Amino acid sequence: MALIEFREKGLYCPVAEIYIDPWRPVPKALITHAHMDHARWGHESYLCAEHSKPLLLARLGESIRVQGLPYGESLNINGVQIAFFPAGHIVGSAQIRLTYKGEIWCISGDYKLEDDGLSTPFEPVTCHHFVTESTFGLPSYRWRDSKDVIGDLKEWWRGNAEEGRTSIVSAYALGKAQRLVKDLQGSVGPIVVHPSIAKMNKVIKGMGYALPEGVEESSDYKGSWEKALVISPPGALASQWIQRIKDKEEAVVSGWMQVRGHRRRRGVSRGFVISDHADWQGLNEAVRASGANNIYVTHGFSDIYARYLTGQGYNARVVQTDYIGEDQEADL
Repeated sequence: MALIEFREKGLYCPVAEIYIDPWRPVPKALITHAHMDHARWGHESYLCAEHSKPLLLARLGESIRVQGLPYGESLNINGVQIAFFPAGHIVGSAQIRLTYKGEIWCISGDYKLEDDGLSTPFEPVTCHHFVTESTFGLPSYRWRDSKDVIGDLKEWWRGNAEEGRTSIVSAYALGKAQRLVKDLQGSVGPIVVHPSIAKMNKVIKGMGYALPEGVEESSDYKGSWEKALVISPPGALASQWIQRIKDKEEAVVSGWMQVRGHRRRRGVSRGFVISDHADWQGLNEAVRASGANNIYVTHGFSDIYARYLTGQGYNARVVQTDYIGEDQEADL
């Protein structure tokens, strides 16, 4: 019996009788992080990293049964030692290590190696079997230092403010939005956020994370829009509260902005390349650091990346999942 099996409901550990990030309802679920393609409603019980618990409760409802475990602390289920380690993706995100009779698996979920100054930084997990995403698993995806990109974003915002235009930024409500709030507050003018972002900000600040004061929720904002930066999930860009702002310029903050065609398809004037996922170099560094020879490639450019790893001497294979990476994560 393999320690991890790939089933129609998700990754499954038959010894512990528990699923990892299942996409269909199951009795027991281990959760890597609180994005909705990995943490879905309907499971009977949830086990996650300690700082992911408040986010799961906020997103899935206070009625769910959820237990949080501190990073690095092990829990024994039917002889399987289960532990969570930082993934660096968003606040509370984790890689899950399962150990049984000397065999070690690591399910990494979504991850990035760059320290964003908010999420607990990625920590390599030594294992025999490593399950990795491949959202940006092409050599063309190589990120600039996000501090430099933030500098560009500030200049764009400043130019709009000088022309009396509102700057609208599209970014997903959990993860990217908090990074932008942290890095942009106090730069040019007021920051106004969609209610879904304000909700996540409140939860994250309640856990003790240092997000700035003075960020206003759109439904409460009474000030001038001319110098404001508005942060919105993409799904809300066509809503009334955005459309009432007449003189505006829109931008998208995403790893997909590395490719000019994605910006054109979004119909925005500017794209800023900041991602909460590993780029090509980050993926390869994480695989090397795991020490694993057996690599299982999930969502993203999985076929291409698995072939590349095979050419590098790894025993790599593609695993089909229902995870979506950064394609639609912005609306979650």
